Amino acid sequence: MFKFLGNILWIIFGGLCVAVEYATGAIAACMTIVGIPFGMQLFKLAVLALWPFGNEVAVMSGKHGCLHTIFNIIWLFTGGLCIALTHLAFGLLLCITIVGIPFGKQHFKLMKLAFTPFGRAF
Repeated sequence: MFKFLGNILWIIFGGLCVAVEYATGAIAACMTIVGIPFGMQLFKLAVLALWPFGNEVAVMSGKHGCLHTIFNIIWLFTGGLCIALTHLAFGLLLCITIVGIPFGKQHFKLMKLAFTPFGRAF
């Protein structure tokens, strides 16, 4: 019950806007052939930003090779660091109050995925 209520409150107080922004960026990135892998990661962020309560970000098991590492480095320098720092700032801001702590934790979860999205799942 708490997860459902938390997700509804999250959507009302900004989660929908964040998810739409990620989805818009994903569509723009997918318009280029080079940007398709990055657009897919933005879609992953959009889904998690829409319904974060009850989902956990985990490292995918299996062999990834060096491609995930290279893409994560490119991601970091082309906006991933800014996205992660934005979620960090919002998470810290929300954790100032007791009521905002659950929502701040969701921003920290999004920050983890935004920092290195390749090779992670939820």
